[in-house]
Amino acid sequence: MLPQWLIEKKRDGQALTPDEIRGFIAGFTTGTIPDYQMAALAMAIFFRGMTADETAALTEAMMRSGDVVDTSALTAPKIDKHSTGGIGDKVSLVLAPLVACCGIAVPMISGRGLGITGGTLDKLEAIPGYRTDLGTREFLDVVARCGCSIIGQTDRLAPADKKLYALRDVTGTVPSIPLITASIMSKKLAAGLDGLVLDVKCGRGAFMKERTAATALAQSLVRVGRTMGKKISAVLTAMDQPLGRTAGNALEIVETCEALQGRGPADLMEVTLKLGSKMLQLAGLAHSCQSAHALLAEQLHSGAAWRKWLEMVRLQGGDGAALEDTTRLPRARLIEPLPAPQSGCVAQADAELIGRACLMLGAGRTKTTDTVDHAVGVSHLVKIGEQIERGQPLALLHANDADQLTEARALMQTAFRITQENVDAPALILEELM
Repeated sequence: MLPQWLIEKKRDGQALTPDEIRGFIAGFTTGTIPDYQMAALAMAIFFRGMTADETAALTEAMMRSGDVVDTSALTAPKIDKHSTGGIGDKVSLVLAPLVACCGIAVPMISGRGLGITGGTLDKLEAIPGYRTDLGTREFLDVVARCGCSIIGQTDRLAPADKKLYALRDVTGTVPSIPLITASIMSKKLAAGLDGLVLDVKCGRGAFMKERTAATALAQSLVRVGRTMGKKISAVLTAMDQPLGRTAGNALEIVETCEALQGRGPADLMEVTLKLGSKMLQLAGLAHSCQSAHALLAEQLHSGAAWRKWLEMVRLQGGDGAALEDTTRLPRARLIEPLPAPQSGCVAQADAELIGRACLMLGAGRTKTTDTVDHAVGVSHLVKIGEQIERGQPLALLHANDADQLTEARALMQTAFRITQENVDAPALILEELM
């Protein structure tokens, strides 16, 4: 069937068959179907949607457009976690070594930040020498030796997704649940997983601002994963304020080190332990959240999780001494407090505005070719529900450029709201999809 006929079929609201989807994606990957026809199909999908079976077929076609990692030599259950992204979200860095201590293999393939959302790879590259570009054999060797490895997507892993995402970004078709689902799941399942826990963020600093949309995405991800024979669990978590007290690459590495030594901020640890518990349950290593939580807490308190983190970083070329003495990580030239204009209770710490301030400081990218400044960002963030005195810092701004600092300061001043009434800390775990 000609590509334009399939575009017309989807344009008219009809379901495509698995063979039609496979053929279209194969042609797009090899270049026999041009970008403009793929863009037209993406727009038709954006407006007409896809059934669960279509979305699963699209996911599998994109996953098989390149290599699928053979993890059969790994005897431990292979379980990963994926987050849809947010501000200050360093959960993957804490979670991978933590659950690896419990007998789970975590072959984690992560991404870079774009826009206000920070990327796991950018955070890891704040560690001197850390390699995110391991080949498949090296990647599996690190997982076999220490139980976890975090790398970036290789050119041969779901190449159709890489091409399609670039098109979606410039054709206004990014916010399509079938296309988002296929993009996430094709990359994750190409890593040869047995199961996956999904952290779907919802709120001001998330891709999905509205809870109904976030729930729909979570349901789609779970449905497709199970259709493809994988164990899947999803948790909806709040992202109206940053997670933890830092946002910015090296600053988040410092907070990761603190968390793995049992000194992590309460909100970061709540989300990490919830997702870790889900991973242990999917792997059959715990029968309840309570028993899983106790096992994870033991790894933190014993120092095993911290030692596992150091081992993984060193196996990937990173300077472990920079984690034991975090003053050796990149540090900003300018550090300035943001004083509270009045006393009261913190009622707002807007994750979106704080993320934009970090972007202004150089902690992220507006386009993929931008260079990231690993030293800059914000730390010592106050949290919603906390009491604060006039003049007390709402945050510390870390900058290497005075003009960028001025711009970021102005934005940060609008991110917080202080009231005279007491405000409860908002719930973090919004919903669990079993």
